[in-house]
Amino acid sequence: MFSPSSKAVGTAALACLLSLAGPALLPTPAHAAGVTLTVAHSGAQFSSIQSAINAVPDNSPTAYTISVAAGTYDEYLTVPATKLHLTMTGATGNPADVHIDGARYNGLAKPGGGTYGTEGSATVHVKANGFTAEHLTFRNLFSRLANPSVTGTQAVALAMEGDRQTYLDCIFYGHQDTLLSWNSTPTTNLRQYVYGGEVEGDVDFIFGNGTLVVDRSHIKVLDDDGFTSGYLAAPATYSGNPHGILLTGDNVTSTFAAGRLYLGRAWKPSAGMDPQMVVRETTLPAAIRTDGPWTGISGATWTQGRYGEYANTGPGATVNSARPQLSAANAASFTAAAYLAGGDNWDPVR
Repeated sequence: MFSPSSKAVGTAALACLLSLAGPALLPTPAHAAGVTLTVAHSGAQFSSIQSAINAVPDNSPTAYTISVAAGTYDEYLTVPATKLHLTMTGATGNPADVHIDGARYNGLAKPGGGTYGTEGSATVHVKANGFTAEHLTFRNLFSRLANPSVTGTQAVALAMEGDRQTYLDCIFYGHQDTLLSWNSTPTTNLRQYVYGGEVEGDVDFIFGNGTLVVDRSHIKVLDDDGFTSGYLAAPATYSGNPHGILLTGDNVTSTFAAGRLYLGRAWKPSAGMDPQMVVRETTLPAAIRTDGPWTGISGATWTQGRYGEYANTGPGATVNSARPQLSAANAASFTAAAYLAGGDNWDPVR
């Protein structure tokens, strides 16, 4: 496997946004009447998605929507923290029609020196608060099996680095480290909500230290890139945050053999972290380990009381002493609404 240092996520680029002590209030909803910009390979206002993002005025009180026509867009996108009230949507309503593709990986050399690192490998970085994406596919196509000499094989499809972000009916595809939720300080709580669609990967592919809910989605654990075991998630929650990663109402599938799949493993890339994760009301395959589905990265250990399952079903939903279960009373504090409410009572839950 790899050490936490090889997985470390750079934070310098997030300093301005993440120095906030709490979530920003965003009174203008993403779907308020506003301005729509169109993107297509031909015949639209913009031929690239990034050029449309750049055209959105900084800190505008007006809601903007970027409508992206069907096609594959080979772009590395950044949505800066100044692009507020922004929605990006696939014009056809089918996420399989609009692909945003990259193939960077952690150890890839950058122009001018150094390597991209885990965060820098992301095909798409979203740093803005109040961002919504609909009907899009985010992909990182790097394969460690096709590049056996490569080290630092973490390769992110989407890095979510802002508060109150919503992803509806989207597909996230990668292998190691597909979907990243990240903030840089223990006093900042960034919340992201993924509803529907599909999250694909094999190792730690839902990960980070933010508050992330994956709700009623298909979580597909791949078995085609040379790993012998799979890990759904790698939470790195700060100890002061009662809520880290929640998988709720999902359907997990995998072609891994029985007993080869972990629910998650604790990740502590810096001090002050006590990773937290719950899996509830989710269908689990036989690939889930019967004993010991929780583990850690490079000596990190999972902590009783910070992990739990509740009312899961399927052949992988075993109950035993190695798999702590929430009581019905405790489960009321570990819902999508509870994770996302914060101090402003944000409620994006469908």
